[in-house]
Amino acid sequence: MPFPNFDPVLVHIGPIAIRWYALGYVAAILLGWRYAVSMIRNRRLWLNRPPPLTAEKMDDFILWATLGVIVGGRLGHVFFYTPELIWTDPVEILKTWHGGMSFHGGALGVLISGLIFCRVNRIDPLRLGDLVVAVEPIGGFFVRIANFINGELWGRPTHLPWGIVFPGAGPEPRHPSQLYEAALEGLALFLILRWGTHGRKLLNRRGVVLGMFAMGYGLIRISLENVREPDSYMPNFPFGLTMGMMLSAPMVLVGAWLIWRGLKEPLPPALADEEAHLAQDAQDTKTADEPA
Repeated sequence: MPFPNFDPVLVHIGPIAIRWYALGYVAAILLGWRYAVSMIRNRRLWLNRPPPLTAEKMDDFILWATLGVIVGGRLGHVFFYTPELIWTDPVEILKTWHGGMSFHGGALGVLISGLIFCRVNRIDPLRLGDLVVAVEPIGGFFVRIANFINGELWGRPTHLPWGIVFPGAGPEPRHPSQLYEAALEGLALFLILRWGTHGRKLLNRRGVVLGMFAMGYGLIRISLENVREPDSYMPNFPFGLTMGMMLSAPMVLVGAWLIWRGLKEPLPPALADEEAHLAQDAQDTKTADEPA
């Protein structure tokens, strides 16, 4: 089937073009932020430990995370996929509106910014990581939909009836791999983590939700790399591997280890309802007393 005639620009306001891709990032950050705050305020999720930070501290962290996503995502794309830009056209690295963001680079950016934030604010990084990854699939969903609207990151050729002829990808129908990723990296992974956070109350176990995300995303990405067309400028790796596979494999191993250690670690005694309230109130008071 032919590719729908999408305009990658949502609206022009004078010389400013608002693109679907940018809107996807904005929606991901805003919705993810509010979802994280709702989990922090939901005392039913914190049976053995109080939340690792207050809603107000999460408001502060969102700026750190946003910078980590943008800077890490762009630098990751350059270092992992287009390193020649460093010496051929370094100014292009700054032109994020031309596209080119790496999930793995963005994840590293958030990891680094999160570790610094935790050190400054004396927060357990594993427990903050559990909260952050629980909202990440929201961003994964919107960004992959934006990739489809842009007609980029298409799949390999296919004869399946839903194959799409993408502009610039030749006459062959191809897998709409962006939609597969939106469904699996976005919706399916969100529901799995939602089961972990709200169903199994795993936010009380340090690092388990983080491990579920790392392992889940890694396995999904490795499997989908088999139907996603590798970037034309990438070399042919042995054994049919792709850069996405090689970057995701360590995530699976680290994720499995985090789940193992988190489930093995003894839980503290269950908080009484009043204790949970007092712990949350103490955090709120501490935040209010800190100098602006």
